[in-house]
Amino acid sequence: MKTKLFTVAIISCFVVALLFVACGPKGPETIKIGINAPLTGDIPKVGEGTKFAAQMWLEDVNAAGGIEVGGKKYKVELVVEDNESKAESAVKANVKLITEDEVLAIVGPQSSKQAVPAGGKANELGTPMVSPWSTNPTTTKDRPFVFRGCFLDPFQGPVIAKFAKKEFGFTKAAVLYDVASDYPKGLAEFFKAAWEDLNGPGSVVAYESFTTKDADFSAQLTKINNSGAEFLFTPQYYNEVALIVQQAHQLGWDKPIVGSDSWGSAETVKLCGKDCYGLFFSTHYAAAGAKGATKEFIDRYKAKHGYVPDDVGALTWDAMRIVQMAIEGAGELTGDIKKDRKSVRDALATIKDFDGITGGMTFTEDGDPVKCAVIVRISDAGEFEFYQSVCP
Repeated sequence: MKTKLFTVAIISCFVVALLFVACGPKGPETIKIGINAPLTGDIPKVGEGTKFAAQMWLEDVNAAGGIEVGGKKYKVELVVEDNESKAESAVKANVKLITEDEVLAIVGPQSSKQAVPAGGKANELGTPMVSPWSTNPTTTKDRPFVFRGCFLDPFQGPVIAKFAKKEFGFTKAAVLYDVASDYPKGLAEFFKAAWEDLNGPGSVVAYESFTTKDADFSAQLTKINNSGAEFLFTPQYYNEVALIVQQAHQLGWDKPIVGSDSWGSAETVKLCGKDCYGLFFSTHYAAAGAKGATKEFIDRYKAKHGYVPDDVGALTWDAMRIVQMAIEGAGELTGDIKKDRKSVRDALATIKDFDGITGGMTFTEDGDPVKCAVIVRISDAGEFEFYQSVCP
């Protein structure tokens, strides 16, 4: 009797063990990647470029049969959320993507105004996030789960200052920026500090601001006109650049106007027209004259969508490939989403010498890539022509 009971007990334990193994975590059937983008709001073209580039990447992944991790291929699904170009919406989008959709990683948001708060939430919830376009240092600072695919404003500000000094020999600068937005506010400050390092205190002779959604800049531009400034730096988005440049010209301004990577949208020239011809801005890549993999991406994007991709599209393409590389390098997917997210995050942090279409990059411990900036000139044909490269 005792032997029988002992045998039954052993069998029972074996069955329970089998049930435990069968019911335990197992790898997912599909990898979900979140896209947090401004499909509506102030800069919908940024959201469009984000979505189009991500979808092109997904086409290639599907054609390859999925992403291979630990010898197994997984289907991939994009979960796209509209952040409406608002900080609070970007945070809500990340919360939904992480807690409801259970994405493995997130690409976006793009602009710093959304990426800074959304990055805080991604880090809090232990989910790897790569912002392709956010150059504000706060996006990744003290956030081990947050990365970016672009250079930072502490680098970009001095790049613009040194370029203007070397190119034109100027000593007096004016700045016009949106004080309510993280990106232009931060970049304006970095530029001002760099310019005054080169030319001395007080060499930024006009430092004028406005608030998001303002459309009349005549008061600020009049002050700039009367300040004795030799050029104007305005780190604004495409929807504001045209208004600022055109209004400046209407008020008699005939000196150079210099911009930053936020000028890189195809909409900039479309809205600004000839007023922007001949102007310079710093950015991440130049479409005109591109070669190799960069040209292949541009040609494919243009054939599919009817226009040349801006830097947002190119940076998103690189960000998607970086995420893919990290997932492939994670070793395995266990089905425990928290554990798998941590594995992807750790793989992201070890990426070295990534060959992107916007340039090579290696991540620092802070999740920031070391990479070069490009100075672009808007040609008389309205194209973004490579002018020079500036590296760290």
